[in-house]
Parts: sequence; C-alpha cells; structure tokens
Amino acid sequence: MTFFVFPPPAPTVLPVSGGGLFPVRRVFCVGQNYAEHAREMGGDPNRDPPFFFTKPADAVTCAPRVAFPPMTERLDYEGELVVALGTGGSSIAVDKAQEYIFGYTVGCDLTRRDLQAVAKKAGRPWDMGKGFDFSAAVGVVHPATEIGHPTEGTIRLAVNGVEKQKSDLSQMTWSVAEIIAHLSTYVTVARGDLIFTGTPSGVGPLARGDTVEVSVTGVTSHLFTLV
Repeated sequence: MTFFVFPPPAPTVLPVSGGGLFPVRRVFCVGQNYAEHAREMGGDPNRDPPFFFTKPADAVTCAPRVAFPPMTERLDYEGELVVALGTGGSSIAVDKAQEYIFGYTVGCDLTRRDLQAVAKKAGRPWDMGKGFDFSAAVGVVHPATEIGHPTEGTIRLAVNGVEKQKSDLSQMTWSVAEIIAHLSTYVTVARGDLIFTGTPSGVGPLARGDTVEVSVTGVTSHLFTLV
C-alpha cells in the first residue's frame, strides 16, 4: 500500500478574475529585460540571449501583508508583468507562444539585494537573494480571454504613494512571446508556470511598514504592505 508519510502541503494558488483559482507550478524570472534597468545594474542592455532564475512556488503570495524577510539590510522592490501559462511544451515557436498563455497579472520580485550582491561577487547562485519566503508578491490573474495579450501599456511601481518605477511594456528587450519561446528551449514549460518578465529601472530599497503598489495599464494592479 502506498501512502504519504505526512499530509502533502496545500498547493499555492492565485485568484482568477471572474472566479476560480490558478494553481502555481513553477516560477521563472527573466533578468534585466529593460535596457535602463540593465544599465543601472551594470549589465549590457543589448546582450543576447535572455537569462533566467527561479523562485519556489511557495514563494508566491497574493496576501495584502507580506513579512519583511530576515537576514537582509537591503530589501529591494522590482515591479513586473507576470505571465501565467495555461498549457505547456518545449521548443515553442515565437509565433505560437501566445497559445500557451492563460492570462496575466503583476508582481513584485522582492530581492535581498545585499545577499544577491555577495553571491554575484563570489560567483555563487542567487537563491537566498531571490527565492526566499514570500519573495514573489503577485496579484489576481486576468485571463487573456478577458484582456487580450498586452504588448504595450504603462508599468508602474509606487512606494507609499510615491512613484518609483515607470516604463512601458513596449520597452522590454524580449517580448513575452520571445521569452516563452526561449525558456522552452531550456525546460519543458507547463500549465501553472508563472513567468516574471523583468523590471524597469528605478529599483530601490523598502522598509517595514512600506506599502507597495504595482500596476500595468490594461492588466491589473496589486497592493501590499511589508510588516
């Protein structure tokens, strides 16, 4: 007889506009996908191909209150468009990539910048700087059948009502379709996967008590407070 030695954890889910829950499988993130952000981080805005890092599924939270993480003195915000996949595959063609998308939302890629900087300098993985508990604050998923497939629109992040990041989706170095196509050459993507598509310039620090709002015109907005 096969049995679990202890009850399996509940799946990570996100609310879907219009009803239902989106079960999260994996979380992929694209690094430096806006030219000005690549420059501010000391990168090359014209490099090719894109690079990816991951967060665990249980790092995702849509809660209105997010715990400030331990082991950091520099927690940064990074506002992003997030893609939610509804089906999967490998070696996906760019012109077919939209067919794999269930919907879109917004997210904040919370980053322990001090830990990330130490890891970069030492040539070590970024996991503890990027993949910690509740490091992916994400909003309600809006199906593509509701909002279409945005290729332009203002992406904005504000802290305590003060605008910190502002750009347009049209300024992404790699489009959503190109991101999906390229990622699918490395791994087989699947329904339930989330893809953070990169952040504009203007990243900066957060403190306990700060309220963060991420929005993309025509998609949605998400508000949370660090506690």
